[in-house]
Amino acid sequence: MRVLVTEQHVGHTSEPTLRDLSEELIAVYGTDFGIHSPTWISRFTDMARQAASYRKGRVLLAGDAAHVHYPAGGQGLNIGVQDAVNLGWKLAQVVKKTSPESLLDTYHTERHPVAAIVLRNTMAQVALLRTDDRTNALRETMSELLGMDEPRKRVAAMMSGLDIHYDLGEGHALFGRRMPDLDLVTPHGPLRVFTLLHDARPVLLNLDEPGGLDITPWADRVRLIDAKYLGIWELPVLGAVTAPTAVLIRPDGYVAWVGDRTPLGLPDALTTWFGPPTAA
Repeated sequence: MRVLVTEQHVGHTSEPTLRDLSEELIAVYGTDFGIHSPTWISRFTDMARQAASYRKGRVLLAGDAAHVHYPAGGQGLNIGVQDAVNLGWKLAQVVKKTSPESLLDTYHTERHPVAAIVLRNTMAQVALLRTDDRTNALRETMSELLGMDEPRKRVAAMMSGLDIHYDLGEGHALFGRRMPDLDLVTPHGPLRVFTLLHDARPVLLNLDEPGGLDITPWADRVRLIDAKYLGIWELPVLGAVTAPTAVLIRPDGYVAWVGDRTPLGLPDALTTWFGPPTAA
């Protein structure tokens, strides 16, 4: 069983104990129901704070060091992991001198707005926990809205992080969004997209005729896969989208370039995210 109680006073600095929980239960219910042998006790507040910048020189912030908020829906774990994955491959490329140090600036640019949205929706959820008549009316209104397909899909995508869209410029609906985990057909058999990302290397997925894309100057960094997908391309919230002929997938799973039977813009995208071409 899991029990959540609201303490009468904030500002405790010590670790919570079973006795603290027992006293709070007695204060509300007149009994602690004989609770014993807890596996986990934690104390948290509805504080919402975010660092103004995720990078200052050689110092980079991620996870709880960059943002704290009410733990609704486990969103802190979600965005903390995504912070690390977004930063990890960029940091590795800069350390190896594959990419310029300016690549690290994209970490703040992409991840800071994501946490700002999480802080906003967790604060909204805390507001709905109040018990006055006006909040009860608001909660009932929200429940009605979430009974509808479109609002429910949007809120679910926001809380799960599946609606994240990095502003990488204009283009296909996939551009700047999380790549779907498709079941691909390849010359070597069936393959799932996300298995291609296990090595934390970028992948250029060619879904058109083999041989149409040449990435020789980046071949030591980017993996080229010829494949086909026979299903419908569908994204959370957006639904069905136009099938591309090629996609460049970053190590964090986000799409950095989308092709439409032409390599236009591909060399620029490869240089931006994975460093300048290697001389022949």
